[in-house]
Amino acid sequence: MDINAYIESGILELYVAGKLSETENQEIYELLQQHPKLLQEVIEIEGAVLKLTAAVSPRAKGFESIKARLEAEDTKVVQLQPRQTNWISYTGWAASILLAAGLFWTLNQNTDLEQQLQTADIENQYLETQIEDARTDLAATKNLLNVIRDKDIIAVPLGGQGDFASSFAKVYWNKADNTIYLDAEGLPNAPEGKVWQVWSLTLNPLTPTSLGTIDDFNTDDNKIFTIANANESQAFGITLEPEGGSDGPTMEQLYTLGVVASAP
Repeated sequence: MDINAYIESGILELYVAGKLSETENQEIYELLQQHPKLLQEVIEIEGAVLKLTAAVSPRAKGFESIKARLEAEDTKVVQLQPRQTNWISYTGWAASILLAAGLFWTLNQNTDLEQQLQTADIENQYLETQIEDARTDLAATKNLLNVIRDKDIIAVPLGGQGDFASSFAKVYWNKADNTIYLDAEGLPNAPEGKVWQVWSLTLNPLTPTSLGTIDDFNTDDNKIFTIANANESQAFGITLEPEGGSDGPTMEQLYTLGVVASAP
């Protein structure tokens, strides 16, 4: 479709003036929705007419001369009817203005609806993710409860030591699968540059074996950690060590210690 040729045909002026049939009006209305340039042309035509009618009344002195000049310049202006009353003359313009306003409202409503649908879709995706995370957390919680309630589980309380008497932790040791579940809620966040390190101990002679560091302690909300332990542990301890861990425990930084009940 040649947009410029369509504009120059003068049909948009007739559309604005309300001089077309219902079928033609519908066709142009649909084109306005498809072609922003046509819509802008309609708006400009209406603006020009409004300025003209605001400045010149059909009964005002000099109206005929102004009308003659406009016709002489071959300007695309819909013929005005000076013999009719103002209300009748401007009914077509008012209707076209309302139509354009309605079209703008419809376009804006469609844009708002699309934005609302996009927002709702994002919110639904977020909600689905939250639900899935909750289900995962619930499954993990149920699994943990089943583990610590097992009749063969060994529970080892770890009490605070020395200057850290207020600290505490608890180990749940499942010897069947060589796993311990460490509940470290009673430990403070590790200072910058430090990490918590967990130790398996044998007592005679005292021999510590590192079970690793808890690098994500500060960011973990539950403070429950699963740690592999294939050792014949007689005790467990937790020390505060430099990042990366230590080969042996720093005894001055021994926060908690607990002896396995069955140990001699």
